[in-house]
Amino acid sequence: MSLPDPSRSASVHARLRGLLDHPSFQNLVLTLILINAITLGLETSKDITASYGGLLRAVDTVILTLFVLEIAARLFVHRGAFFRDPWSLFDLAVVGIALVPASGPFAILRALRVLRVLRVLTLMPSMRRVVGGLLAAIPGLSSIALVMAIIFYVSAVLATTLFGPQFDEWFGSVGRSLYTLFQVMTLESWSMGIARPVMAAYPMAWMFFVPFILIATFTMLNLFIGVIVSAIQGFHDAEVAAQAAQDGQKAVSLEDLQLELRALRGQIGALQQQLGKDPGRTVG
Repeated sequence: MSLPDPSRSASVHARLRGLLDHPSFQNLVLTLILINAITLGLETSKDITASYGGLLRAVDTVILTLFVLEIAARLFVHRGAFFRDPWSLFDLAVVGIALVPASGPFAILRALRVLRVLRVLTLMPSMRRVVGGLLAAIPGLSSIALVMAIIFYVSAVLATTLFGPQFDEWFGSVGRSLYTLFQVMTLESWSMGIARPVMAAYPMAWMFFVPFILIATFTMLNLFIGVIVSAIQGFHDAEVAAQAAQDGQKAVSLEDLQLELRALRGQIGALQQQLGKDPGRTVG
């Protein structure tokens, strides 16, 4: 029984890594994702499915098979590092969902096939930067969301107490008031649809709606945007700093290699001089 050749295995490993990291291969995967997104969208049309359903399912199966092979190749190349990379785990989950039989209690998973389109996020660095910034902004956003929740609750209790007796549909309970105030915050038909009818019965109601809009819409939402922008900028600066540190480390390694080469040349020169002085000496 012959043992596997370690050098050949290492060669296959290096070639496969080079293939996975090659821009052309990544562009191919991106193209397959976009084609899959189009086919999944076409499958929602009853007329198109009736005429080309078999072809669409065949294309979906072929693309899914290629995705599985790609994930398997990445597992072979990266091994344990694959499971330490959040983006790789995301790709594994998205592709794995499509492998679960979409029948019975798992029928909902058929609709989740469209999540494969989200793999675009893992292939484009600019999108990964945005997603990373959004995740980094969660702690700051949670604090702002808590403040906004308190403002909404206080405003809903006030609105229910003030306007509930005559406008039961909008402010009859705290729950209804919360939904109505959310509509007011989005500025969707808040003036003619809600505020003016309420002001017809309560002329001083503007003293409630105007401060609420100023606080909830123009202040709190801008705080959300500010935190997100700051987090994305911080994430980008961290990436730049990490890249600069990596480049600096490479430069130091190159400089060390040059020093070692110079030292080796000096040793070779000294050996040549010594052999030149003693031509009858042989090196054993």
